[in-house]
Amino acid sequence: MKPYIPDIDKCDCTIIHEDVVQAVRSQMPDEESLLDLADLFKVFGDSTRVKILCALFESEMCVCDIAALLGMSKSAISHQLRILKESNLIKNRRDGKVVYYSLNDDHVKNIFDQGLAHVSE
Repeated sequence: MKPYIPDIDKCDCTIIHEDVVQAVRSQMPDEESLLDLADLFKVFGDSTRVKILCALFESEMCVCDIAALLGMSKSAISHQLRILKESNLIKNRRDGKVVYYSLNDDHVKNIFDQGLAHVSE
């Protein structure tokens, strides 16, 4: 018979530490900001979008180039680019008939690098 080992992940206390709760509450971002942050992280929840962002770290690219790189249709890439653009993660510029996509700012690379460092631990 195994000896009893208490479940360390379970809290049996019934005391609310009001000072801690109030201190943390005062530091929490507003609800709208937290919802926006959750939406941002949802965008990173799709591997195709992550691959597109990774490609755009290296160079601005058009839809045709990204589609060839990822072995996908232009339509599928365009759909993902629209989502990335709506999330303000990428921007585009037109040069004649060609539209080139690039990262919107350095924050995108920082978010990606932090996430990659976390999963690499």
